Amino acid sequence: MLTALLGIMFVLLMLNFPMMIPLIIAPFIVAVFFSPLLDTSMMVPQLITGIETYELLCVPLFIFAADIMTSGRTSERLLDFIGSFVRHIRGGYAVTTAAACTMFGSISGSTQATVVAIGRPMRERMLKAGYKDSSTMALIINASDVALLVPPSIGLIIYGLASRESIGDLFIAGILPGVMVFLVFATYSIIYAKIKNIPLAAKADWKERLVSFRKAILPLGFPILVIGGIYSGYFTATEAAGVSVLYALILEVLVYRSIHIKKIPSIALSTGLVTSVVFILVAGGQVFTFLINLENIPRMLTESVLGSDPTALYVLIIVSIFFFVGCMFVDPIVVILVLTPIFLPAAEAAGVDPIHLGIIITFQAALGSATPPFGVDIFTASAVFNRPYMEVIKGTPPFIIMMVIMSILLILFPQISLALL
Repeated sequence: MLTALLGIMFVLLMLNFPMMIPLIIAPFIVAVFFSPLLDTSMMVPQLITGIETYELLCVPLFIFAADIMTSGRTSERLLDFIGSFVRHIRGGYAVTTAAACTMFGSISGSTQATVVAIGRPMRERMLKAGYKDSSTMALIINASDVALLVPPSIGLIIYGLASRESIGDLFIAGILPGVMVFLVFATYSIIYAKIKNIPLAAKADWKERLVSFRKAILPLGFPILVIGGIYSGYFTATEAAGVSVLYALILEVLVYRSIHIKKIPSIALSTGLVTSVVFILVAGGQVFTFLINLENIPRMLTESVLGSDPTALYVLIIVSIFFFVGCMFVDPIVVILVLTPIFLPAAEAAGVDPIHLGIIITFQAALGSATPPFGVDIFTASAVFNRPYMEVIKGTPPFIIMMVIMSILLILFPQISLALL
């Protein structure tokens, strides 16, 4: 039955249907023609079950907050602040890009939003500083993937829904891996700039730094508000999402006045369009999960792939491979929704902490999203920068190698993920 399910999904994708259609239609076709004893009316309520979870409200709220800030001046102020402190060092503009992607990722939770908000202005600055376009785009694509690791990561939210784990705990667990990615990319950027002899930029004086800090202090408060509120137990992840929307509105509409109040409905509409796709994918993922669990596919598949008594290390290696390869071809949300219910029981049976597993899965999703042939961030960058596919991927190999090494470290040392819990 699994072969039929995946085959139908593949055929529908080849017919150019968007992913949400195969994810929903394929289980119903399989239920009708390959499981005649299954009443399809049992599957219809699963569509609603998938999206009625209270925690799912995180998604539209965080996306709305990110859309408001993307439309305003938040990214510009963050770039000016970071640049004033590091642009004069060798590789300063690249370090600024990596840091800004990390900070904006802690606001948006979306890799694509980070590519747009940080990529556009920083690409121009890096090109003027003497960087190659291929290296610049590769850095932007991979640094933006930190948004999948640090709160309020959409990927961690989706994993939390699929695994029924605490989204707040997942947010906290993603902080150190996200910071680790930034530090590695920043170090590489400095070494790269020295090797390529990238010219130094003018050093900002303390007056300019203080001015940029004053302008950026409120955007810098966003991740502190979200992470601090969750870590202290003052509010849940869903409540933090609501607070983030209010904070973004106050910031851009009342304080900076970069957005007129009349523009908010159009921003909300854009958020609604993105959210609707996510919700349909989540609903389809619930139907898919219901069917494969009903047919006992996870147990059969994990036994054939993992064996009857796998070690925790072996499970994590196999999980990493499956999620990495899957996200090279398919949107991470879909991969997380489809594969998590398959591997989670086996991982827990092998003694893997489900929070640590979530960080491993999300890390592989981030890696796969920026890896050829079909990583979603590659095509986002190609559209945003209006550059051909081959030019976009030309500079990605060093970053892929670094991410693979960090992935190995995460697998071998669970403390990286669990230290703050």
